[in-house]
Amino acid sequence: MKKSITPWAFIPTLYLAEGLPYIIINAVSTVLYADLGFENTQIAFWTGWLYLPWILKMFWSPLVDAHGTKRRWLLGAQLAMAVLFLALALLCAVNAFSFAAQQNNLTFFTLSLFGFLAGAFISATLDIATDGYYLLALTPVEQSKFVGIRTIFYRLAMILGSGALVSAVGLLRPSLSGALNWGALFAFLGLVFAAATAYHYRFLPRPAGDKPAHAAGGPAWGQAFGSYFTQKNMLYILLFILLYRLGDALLEKMVPLFLLKPAAEGALGMSMQSYGLIKGTLGLGAVVAGNLLGGWLLGRYGFKKCIWPFAVILILPNFFYAYMAWAKPGLSVVAALITLEHFGNGLAMMAFSVFIMYVSQGKYKTSHYAISTGIMALGMMVPSMLSGHLQMRLGYETFFMVASIISLVTLAVIPLTGKIQTLEETEKAFRAHTMRLEDGN
Repeated sequence: MKKSITPWAFIPTLYLAEGLPYIIINAVSTVLYADLGFENTQIAFWTGWLYLPWILKMFWSPLVDAHGTKRRWLLGAQLAMAVLFLALALLCAVNAFSFAAQQNNLTFFTLSLFGFLAGAFISATLDIATDGYYLLALTPVEQSKFVGIRTIFYRLAMILGSGALVSAVGLLRPSLSGALNWGALFAFLGLVFAAATAYHYRFLPRPAGDKPAHAAGGPAWGQAFGSYFTQKNMLYILLFILLYRLGDALLEKMVPLFLLKPAAEGALGMSMQSYGLIKGTLGLGAVVAGNLLGGWLLGRYGFKKCIWPFAVILILPNFFYAYMAWAKPGLSVVAALITLEHFGNGLAMMAFSVFIMYVSQGKYKTSHYAISTGIMALGMMVPSMLSGHLQMRLGYETFFMVASIISLVTLAVIPLTGKIQTLEETEKAFRAHTMRLEDGN
């Protein structure tokens, strides 16, 4: 890697570019379909399938390891993402007049869902390449220093995508009708990713270690999966990855619908402008603060001491939404609770990011990281698909109460982390280089 290029020149932009497609495809798509009049069950079930590429990416991640460089893979994925968003913009424009005359346009729903699914495969590949590039382009010391920075900018992308961009769609409504405002959003995203591709082509270093891990794809598959699933305490690792975010998975599809759907349906009836502004301002600051504090606490006290309080903080939002569904509080209370949710999520997800990094080591670290995040996606997909059906049967108030109880499962898997030897061994290795995980200071 060229010494003249600091990681500050590309780590923030890489992880902004990695986070934006994920949140647009898995969360903003939910807002789009809710805005255009589709039912909760339909939205949650079909958008839940969009997690599938993040589950399956573990099966093609060895190909990314085995063929070409991570730099080339991520540049190609960013360019493909630009093309995909521009295609979605065109689809919205073509169908705008149909929506003006008819809600619940199933042709648009089907075509756009396939578009989002194609984007999900591209985004999952971008994840593999970006995370692999991070492990190759940075030294172990730099990895420790920038793990917090990369998490912050990934989370920033998610908050900006679900906050500021959604608010912008709401602001466009007086001048653009139907799906045209969403088309404008996708056109903007297409241009952003075209610019990101050009920027990274110019500024990304070419690490000496960024080479195919194996000459042939077949052996790479076997070695990558074999080395991952033969780790010590593999069952405990799997249970933690699958269940740590169970409560979060139940909320992901339902929270936007609960906040934005009409009050007559038992929801809060918030405007898209208010929703976006809360997410993109208070939520943005809260998640950054949570990431920074989480990184500092992990660096100072270690994973095992932090995981219990972080897990408790992670499940609290389920109880927040149970309260909001029951009490229907005013906008200021809702804003405060959403802000606390994002702060706690910023803390808790730092621990999860460190866990994934610690169990993704060795020659096939890129594949190991992809396998871990693929397993996590499976843990998110199934609960999110079922959440719409549960909510329609139970109503928002009972649904969030049930989700709160189910989220307590997270606390049951925390003791398992104390039995995973890899965590302690890897943490000691990282601490041999640095005591900080939170930033580049």
